[in-house]
Parts: sequence; C-alpha cells; structure tokens
Amino acid sequence: MRVLIVGSGGREHALAWKVARSPLVSRLYCAPGNAGMASLGECVNIKAMDIPALLAFAKDKGIDLAIIGPESPLIAGIADEFRAAGIPTFGPSRAAAAIEGSKVFAKELMAKYGIPAAEFRVFDDSGEAAAYIERKSGGSDALPIVVKADGEAFGKGVFVCSTKDEALRAIKSIMVDKVFGKSGDRVLIEERLEGQEATLMVITDGRSVVPLAPLQDYKRAYDNDQGLNTGGMGCYSPVPAVPPELYERALETMIVPTLRAMQSEGCPYTGVLYTGIILTADGPKVLEFNARFGDPETQAALPLLETDLVEIIQASLAGSLDSLEIKCYNECAVCVVVASGGYPGEYETGKPISGLDEAGAVEGVTVFHAGTKLQDGQVVTSGGRVLGVTAVGDTFRTAVERAYSAVGRIHFDDMHYRRDIGARVIRET
Repeated sequence: MRVLIVGSGGREHALAWKVARSPLVSRLYCAPGNAGMASLGECVNIKAMDIPALLAFAKDKGIDLAIIGPESPLIAGIADEFRAAGIPTFGPSRAAAAIEGSKVFAKELMAKYGIPAAEFRVFDDSGEAAAYIERKSGGSDALPIVVKADGEAFGKGVFVCSTKDEALRAIKSIMVDKVFGKSGDRVLIEERLEGQEATLMVITDGRSVVPLAPLQDYKRAYDNDQGLNTGGMGCYSPVPAVPPELYERALETMIVPTLRAMQSEGCPYTGVLYTGIILTADGPKVLEFNARFGDPETQAALPLLETDLVEIIQASLAGSLDSLEIKCYNECAVCVVVASGGYPGEYETGKPISGLDEAGAVEGVTVFHAGTKLQDGQVVTSGGRVLGVTAVGDTFRTAVERAYSAVGRIHFDDMHYRRDIGARVIRET
C-alpha cells in the first residue's frame, strides 16, 4: 500500500512511526511532515490545509490510504474530498467533525441524547455573557466556572476560572479581543466539574469501537499544573483511575450513545473519536470530544498498541472492526513534551537541537518530533512544542526514569519541559 499521512506534528510522527512498521505498507508519504518523519518516509512540501494540492498529489501517486492527523483539515472537509475522488481516507466527514469544530454542536448533541456532561449556556454576545457571569457570581468574587470558545482553538480555547474576574477576562479575550478569531464568535459557559480527568480514544467504523488504553495528559505549561493551558505538555498511559469496568461504563453511557446520536443526526462518525472525561462524584461525564487522535496522547498510546494500526484502519473503513482481535502490550508509557521557552506564548524558532541520537538510544525510548525541521542538514526548532520523548517500561517508575534520562540528553537554547510528568501516578501506584 501507498500511504499518505497529512500533518507535521508529534501525533503525525507517531502515526508515521507505527504505520511504517506495517508489512502492508510499501511507500509512505508525509505532507508536510517534519525532520523526524523524514527518516520514515518521503516528506512533501504541501501544507495540511492545502486540500486541492493534497488531493492532486494523492491522485498522482496512486495513494491507497490517506490518514488525516490534524483537526483543521478534517473540519474543512478533506475526508469528503478524498473519498469523493475514490481515495480511502481515515478520518470523519466535515459534518461529523463538527463534534470538535463546534463545542456548541457537541453540547447540544449530548443534551438532546442524554449523554452525561456539564450544564451549559451559549452566548453570541459578549455583553450578555458578561451579564450572565455577574448574575451567576451573586456578588461574590469566587466563581468556579468554565468558559470555552465555540470553535477550534488548538487546545487553548478553554478557560478554567476560579473567580468572576477570571471569567470576565476570558469572555473579553475570546469574544472582544478575538484571540481565536471566528472560533470566538460564540462562547459556552459551563459548570465547573471536579475530579480526575482522562482521555479515552477509540477507533470506530460508526458502529463498533476499538478502545485504546486510557490516558491522562497535562495541559498546564508548568509543574504542579501552574501557568497557561497548552496543547499538552505530556501524558501517561494506562490510567489507574480508569480500570476496565469504568472504561466499559464510559463506552456504554457516553461513547457508543454518541456514535448512535451522530448516526441519528445524519452524520455517521468513522475514524478516531477522542473523548475527554472527568471522574466526578456522580460518575464519569464528558468534558469534550475531538475528531482525531490526541496530541501528545498518540505518542503514548501507539507504542502500547501491538496490533498493526493499518490493519485496524482497514477494518474501520470496511465496517468490520467487530471481527478484529486487538492486542496491547502490558506495559506503561510516559511522554514528556519538550517545548520552546515562552510557549504557549511567544517563542523563538530556528534553534539547533543536539542529543537526539543519544536520547533515542535510551532503552524503551522513542523521540517523536513535533516542531522541528531540517536546515542545512541540522535539526532545528520550528514550533512551540518541539519534541515528545516517550518511554515504555514494565512500571510507571521505569518509564518515567527512562523518559527523563532521555530528555536530559537533549539540548537547545531556552528549552522548557515539565519535570512532574508521571509523578502523580507513581505516588498512586
């Protein structure tokens, strides 16, 4: 098979790493790819949102399977365009990708079909949203509440607020200052739920699901969950707080009902459904849906997957997932994201990276590239999240020690990473 992976981040490098190991694959293309992906396949200088150029390339090369990594082209309808041209494509349609493209769509879907989630209100006027916050506070400064931009915001459009002023600033940032552009034309204001969070990613053909191991990620930029929300600073898998019986409950009460709801709404969902959940005192509830593999969650999930990913994807496209036996390694995975200083705010790029070979030589470690590129034969930084250093071990302690041992071998000017990825799960297990 000739396979095309669309995207250039750590998630796409992990996908390329897994796909390249499949005996079903004879040629791998990555568009646009990154410095790490270049060692696995041919990188093509076409941006992920240039759908006409990607389609022309896929036709020219006789692509047998396209795997779409990022959310933006999915929301824009790339899967529809490719499938209309007869190219098998792994990823939801434009209509189905609205489950991530519009948080309002997702919340209203859950409300209509009784899927457990936080109570919410929707506003398209900043003054009305601010007035609601004032009423909700009842004159108090303390106000635990969540403000979300409706559209895609690359994992940064959620503001978990503790005070009225924080909530009002979030509304201003989203709706007045337009830091997320048109994605902030509407906001959701939700009750703030309390409990541990987890990520459940399933591959689905619209009816059956293949659950990957549960994951827990770290959104805040700094240790001890301080600083701004990011796209993710690390993660680990599996999650002791999500034992098999709880995962099964989540499938029965949230994930499968959502797939049935999408079918009923005329937008059947195929591909990967990412469900962010929170373990409340009243049971698990949905925090968000994403229409693709998570990042950095994919970098921890795929090293634990024993079954050929291409074989799973083929079964998904054929509607035969229920006939496939899936195997995972009985190990632990930890991913530490190495970022540019200043991320998620302003940061510099073009900084030479050293120590990649030494880091990759650590037992159980794979270094996934995210924001990197080749410049005159040297790997340099080209983004906020630069690398995802993933380690696998028979215990969480072993995986954490291996990951940080590898991170310690990497250097570029002003590099930043959290030093507490996996610390919580070591204490708990």
